[in-house]
Amino acid sequence: MKTTAKVLIAAGALAALATPILAQQRARGGAGVPQACRAEIVQLCGTDRSQMRACLAEKASQLSGDCRTQLRARMEQRRGGAGQRAGRQGPAPQTLAYGNDSLQALDLWVPEGAKNAPLVLFVHGGGWKRGSKNNAMGRPMPAHMLEQGYAFASIDYRLVPRNTVEEQASDVAAALAHILKRADALGIDRSRVVLTGHSAGAHLVALVGTDERYLRSAGLSFADIDGVMPNDGAAYDVAAQIKDAGPMMLETYTQAFGTDPARQKALSPVAQAAAPNAPAFLLLHVQRPDAVAQSKALAEALIKGGSQAEVAGFPGQGLKGHMEINRRLGQKDYAATVVMDNWLKKVLG
Repeated sequence: MKTTAKVLIAAGALAALATPILAQQRARGGAGVPQACRAEIVQLCGTDRSQMRACLAEKASQLSGDCRTQLRARMEQRRGGAGQRAGRQGPAPQTLAYGNDSLQALDLWVPEGAKNAPLVLFVHGGGWKRGSKNNAMGRPMPAHMLEQGYAFASIDYRLVPRNTVEEQASDVAAALAHILKRADALGIDRSRVVLTGHSAGAHLVALVGTDERYLRSAGLSFADIDGVMPNDGAAYDVAAQIKDAGPMMLETYTQAFGTDPARQKALSPVAQAAAPNAPAFLLLHVQRPDAVAQSKALAEALIKGGSQAEVAGFPGQGLKGHMEINRRLGQKDYAATVVMDNWLKKVLG
């Protein structure tokens, strides 16, 4: 699962934002981003503005979740706030906290006047250590889901290395439980639910869909999920992916999954796919060799475990293709959107 350019763009955007904020705060006597966050930036990257942007673009993931959230909030303000975001993604969402950490938050779109809309919950990518519900999702998705009559949620979750992949999977389950507990008030049909995610998010939803411990920890079970749609993931068999990883990605995988074979197996959806599992899966991928091989392996394991599993491949090579399937999903003229829509109709009714 390769680090997406969207993730790099997000880190660069935070870097570009932080340097003028620090300069403006010196001029204004420190208003704006809280002192603790400014202190983190200075401790991480120093005070030389000529070096700070490159430093933050590389090391933004080392800032605390609170600091990243504060910087993203400032970035939203500079872009015109919620109104401009609404223009990109359809109507403005509700933002709900599902835990005490600043990254345990989600955005929720519900069709106007809906009383029992099916729910599609999206989990962003970013190598388990980066990414955000605000910028790691294709812009067409919220509006497209609303047009289909679905509620759509995009979640943040706690990030490596401050938190573990196990905690991230628990966050996915906790976010879903938070919505379902309020389903009637939110206009959502809690009996019709699909999980989806891209890249690292594809791995997390596949893990939650094959290892029921995460759902049970949130008071849920596989009976609460109708389907799982991982999008261009490539860490369904962690040990195999680490073995084949090039030098650029090896550090990302070992940081997320460690070196203990037992832990790597426990975090591998392929190894967890013996029954029971969520009932239906659609595995999307582009023509990256690792994504193709791992999607096929997971589908075979799921079918053996008694679940329905379909694999759908689309054009696209390398990082560019990995980005494109996330960016374009939801566009009506994109082939993967048609496959997704047909599968959702079949699974959600």
